[in-house]
Amino acid sequence: MAITKEKKGHILKDLEEKFSKAKSIYFAENKGLSVQDTTTLRRKLRESNVDFVVAKKTLMKLAGKNQNLPEITDDVLTGPIAAVLGYDEDTLVPSKIVKDFGDTVEKKIILTGGILDGKLLSQAEAIELASLPSKDQLIARLIGSMKSPLTGFYMVIKGLSEKAPKEEAQADAPKEEAQVDAPKEEAQADAPKEEN
Repeated sequence: MAITKEKKGHILKDLEEKFSKAKSIYFAENKGLSVQDTTTLRRKLRESNVDFVVAKKTLMKLAGKNQNLPEITDDVLTGPIAAVLGYDEDTLVPSKIVKDFGDTVEKKIILTGGILDGKLLSQAEAIELASLPSKDQLIARLIGSMKSPLTGFYMVIKGLSEKAPKEEAQADAPKEEAQVDAPKEEAQADAPKEEN
C-alpha cells in the first residue's frame, strides 16, 4: 500500500526528531516476528525508554542525513527494517534488548548495525556491543571486586578476635590446676612419714 507524500513528510519529521534526541541508534531486521512477539518486544523496549520505529529505508537514510549522522549504508538496512533508538546514558541497552529477545524467538529479529558516538556500526560491531555486560552489571562487578578484599580482611580480624579469648581461657586453665595441685603437694610434704 503506497503512502502519500504528506504521510511520508510526517514520518520523516518524526524520524528526524527521534534521531536528533537519540544517544544510540540500532537497526534490526524483522525476519518473521509475529504480531504478539512484536508487541512484547515494543513493551520491553518502552520500559527502558527505547523507541522501536518501522519506516522505509529511504526515509531512514534521509532522516540520518538531515541530522548530520554518518551515511546509513544499504548493508546496515537489510530486509524489513526497524530503528531502535535509545535516549538514556547506557547506550548498550537497546542493542541488548533486541539481541536477547531475538535469542528467545529463534533469531526472528536480528541486529544489522547502528550508529553510536557519531560512527556507523557494522552488524558484527552492533552484536559485539550487545554481548557486553550492561553498565549496571559492570558497576556491580566493580563493587563486588572492591568489597571482596574488605570482606576477607573482616573475616580474618573476626577469626583472630574469636580465637584470642579461647587461647586466654586455655592459658588460664593450667594455672588453676597448678594452684589446686600445689596445696596437695604441700600437705603431703608436711604430713608425718610413717616409719617401717
